Amino acid sequence: MIARRILGIDPGLRVTGFGLIVAERGRLHYVTSGCIRNTSGDLPLRLGTILRDLGSVIVAHQPTEVVVEQVFVNANPQSTLALGQARGAAISAAVLAELPVIEYTALQVKQSVVGHGKAAKEQVQEMVRRLLALPAIPSADAADALACAICHAHGSEGVGALVGNGRRGGGRRVRRASYPVR
Repeated sequence: MIARRILGIDPGLRVTGFGLIVAERGRLHYVTSGCIRNTSGDLPLRLGTILRDLGSVIVAHQPTEVVVEQVFVNANPQSTLALGQARGAAISAAVLAELPVIEYTALQVKQSVVGHGKAAKEQVQEMVRRLLALPAIPSADAADALACAICHAHGSEGVGALVGNGRRGGGRRVRRASYPVR
């Protein structure tokens, strides 16, 4: 079985979390995580920062697949639109690197990692710490990104691979790779 390098992304216009794990023979191994902080500049500059910095993470760590959290619709349409644009920049970084992109909702990610979809951020952070045997609790955005990667690793192995064509809980593939994945 070939090790899978799964990059999870929690997109945000101000803070985009990322986390990379290796899934091999049913085990998960932490590689790296962090946040792209983006607190100043016009929208195009912020989107460019997300695209450029995630591109750098991809080049440095060579993931084989990318998982992105889907946008939720909130009360403020401007916030939803901005989040969607940040998400688009994140997906673009993966597509430019010719990587397959899979999406999960926040509910699916929390269900997979914590056991229920209404889990608090602190619960997600603690479970990510435990599942990856981290010495400390990761930041909320990095933990959410790592949780996306964990969700996909769990959902595409074992019993989860039998349901939803390898995407637990109906994770949606944005783009199928028509080329060999590196």
